[in-house]
Amino acid sequence: MTRTERLLRITRRLIILTFGALMCVVLVFAFTLLRGDRFMVSWACFGCGLLGGFVSIQQRLKKFGDEELELLSQSWFQILLIPIYGGIFAGVLYIGFLSNIVEGALFPKFASPSFSQPIPSAEDVRAFLSRTYPATGADLAKLLFWSFIAGFSERLVPQIIEGTQAGAAEKKN
Repeated sequence: MTRTERLLRITRRLIILTFGALMCVVLVFAFTLLRGDRFMVSWACFGCGLLGGFVSIQQRLKKFGDEELELLSQSWFQILLIPIYGGIFAGVLYIGFLSNIVEGALFPKFASPSFSQPIPSAEDVRAFLSRTYPATGADLAKLLFWSFIAGFSERLVPQIIEGTQAGAAEKKN
């Protein structure tokens, strides 16, 4: 199989798998929206991260060596793994935003219910998970933008995690 044939095979598989994964996200998203009148922010983040991972690998395919292309052309799993990582990284970044570990003017702010006691009850946690949303439309747009970037840039979220670990170690000393 030639390099061009491998690239075409990988691209076709990548499109099919990413489309399938996005359809699963859309179905879960639609089910939860229709069932509970709730916009599932976490699923929107995952979907944007998935798209970011798809765009990232698609742009880098031509730079891959023959050995990497051979591996990708033979494995459906390896092809889907990169966009899935993008969705996972978007979810981790979303948690970073919610916890205020990642904050600033470029990042989204959230409106969420307060905990009723110093030790949160199960109802407090349930309310937090179901009623925490970006504070404004601009904050929603920022969240979706950063979710795409988290999927697109494989190193962004790991660098944030490393920076957070380093900051925690400095505070400890």
